[in-house]
Amino acid sequence: MPNLSKILVILGIILIAAGLIWWLIGRWIPLGRLPGDIVYEKDNVKVYFPIVTCLVISIIGSLLLMLFRR
Repeated sequence: MPNLSKILVILGIILIAAGLIWWLIGRWIPLGRLPGDIVYEKDNVKVYFPIVTCLVISIIGSLLLMLFRR
């Protein structure tokens, strides 16, 4: 059981670091506001579909994983 707690702490630290990096990089790279992301606004409703952002993140993640596997 102690191994599980260590894994959860490490995952938490990784998520916090990813959030901070996303926050800092978001100032210069418009992830989440790319052309092709769908935003629907009407009255008090705002629905957001970041389709292109998800594709970009998926491609970058796939390329990084391919590089680290070798």
